Amino acid sequence: MKAAVFGTGRVGQTIAARLAELGHTVTIGTRDPETTLSRTAADAMGTPPLAAWAADNPGIEVARFADAAAGAELIVNATNGSASLDALAQAGAENLDGKVLLDIANPLDFSNGMPPTLLVKDTDSLGEQIQRAFPTARVVKALNTLTAELQAYPARLPESGTVFVSGNDPAAKTTVTEILKDFGHQDVIDLGDITTARGTEMLMPVWLRLYSALGTPAFNFKIVR
Repeated sequence: MKAAVFGTGRVGQTIAARLAELGHTVTIGTRDPETTLSRTAADAMGTPPLAAWAADNPGIEVARFADAAAGAELIVNATNGSASLDALAQAGAENLDGKVLLDIANPLDFSNGMPPTLLVKDTDSLGEQIQRAFPTARVVKALNTLTAELQAYPARLPESGTVFVSGNDPAAKTTVTEILKDFGHQDVIDLGDITTARGTEMLMPVWLRLYSALGTPAFNFKIVR
């Protein structure tokens, strides 16, 4: 499968590398590849500059959002949640038309410091906003409830955890579920349509406080039934 991964931070890098490892053809999407690849400092989250990562992953191209999306069958939104709609708009609605759009982003609001709150919640979600903005894309919310390394390599925990999918298109959810299982996720729960993304996005305040309490992001939720 040809995949375009939007976002050059830790999540984007990790997911892109994992997809390539599994045999997919992957392009990283960014606003300006030349500017992105010229950066020499780590980002705000401490992620090393993309140029170093790209050198270690020569099979993954770096392109503008629109160019990355044009030839892709799968779009992965791993951008900062506050910038996701703009990034997808730059890709162009015509390049998202009919494609599976896996939305991993969380709408985190850091304007009042740590821990962040959510830019949208309760009666709406980022997943829904993306679906409304791009109605012909097949949006599936998933993987936003755990850290990047465990999104891609869940077996690094001693026990299997649970991940969730939300979306309006059953076939798109099946495609995403197959990818999640290829990653190693054994327990995937389909929560329902895209409005159920409100629930998984609103798990983030709990996740952030668990991170603080445990002193590590190396954990996952597990639904026991």
